[in-house]
Amino acid sequence: MTHPIPIRRDGHRPPLLDAALDLARAGVPVLPLREGKVPFGNCRACADGACGDRPHMKKAGPCRCPLVCHGWAAATTNTDVLSSAVWAPAWRRAVAVAYHPAGAGLTVVDLDDADAIDWARETLPATKTVPTTRGEHWIYRGTMGSANHVRPGVDIKSRMAYARWLGPGTGTITQLPAAVLALTEREETTPPGRGVDSSLPTRATWDRSVATGCRHTESFIRTGLQRGLARVITHHESGAGSAAYGVACFLANQHTGCPGPCGLDALGEQIVDAAVSVGVPEPYARRAVANGLHAALGATA
Repeated sequence: MTHPIPIRRDGHRPPLLDAALDLARAGVPVLPLREGKVPFGNCRACADGACGDRPHMKKAGPCRCPLVCHGWAAATTNTDVLSSAVWAPAWRRAVAVAYHPAGAGLTVVDLDDADAIDWARETLPATKTVPTTRGEHWIYRGTMGSANHVRPGVDIKSRMAYARWLGPGTGTITQLPAAVLALTEREETTPPGRGVDSSLPTRATWDRSVATGCRHTESFIRTGLQRGLARVITHHESGAGSAAYGVACFLANQHTGCPGPCGLDALGEQIVDAAVSVGVPEPYARRAVANGLHAALGATA
């Protein structure tokens, strides 16, 4: 953060809630983490994307659930929400406070070991640093796409991600450098002048205009897509690529009886985006989705 956050103690509130409220007042969106230092799971109404979600996608869905649902997207600066009765059970079980870096205009370079720290000291401009259990968080001003394993021992946490709050750190925060932005653009697969695939520019989403030969209703398509995307983004640690393949295959199977076109390319782009949002390299995500679509369509050939 840009300055130390005073942590007050109130005998009537869990200490972690006090810390969260101080951060929220400083403009940092926060949420509680449960055992395992992961977000609380969705309630029954929000499970499997049944609520329409509230992102984990490119744009917010319709869900306005008052509970601590939707992972990083639950992070808020609203002190009334944080101290509400519906969040109280989560704070009583919480083991840590997390924050949404991009929501505070920040990017966290998460360095997991000594080798990664040595690399950062040799390569990146100095900035505010926060010690972690195994390494350090280097915090820069500015936002970017999040990605895991951009190089050995290095993750990027900014948009559509959360980071643990581990204290105010030391040093002066500096502007996000090109060297960090370049970490998520290592695999350039588009021609010059059209941007970089791994930067995930906004893509066209599915609508009836691109699916004139689909026999399904728009509601059916969107419900199936949202549930599929929710399944992909639950794989935070591993397996998101395989999940993307399975979702693509399942969705394509629903259209084997349609005269076409059904707009499967647009659906595929959204599955790719979901996989990339949890750390799958875009070229791998694209192959997985393409193979899933082709497997389903090829089954009827």
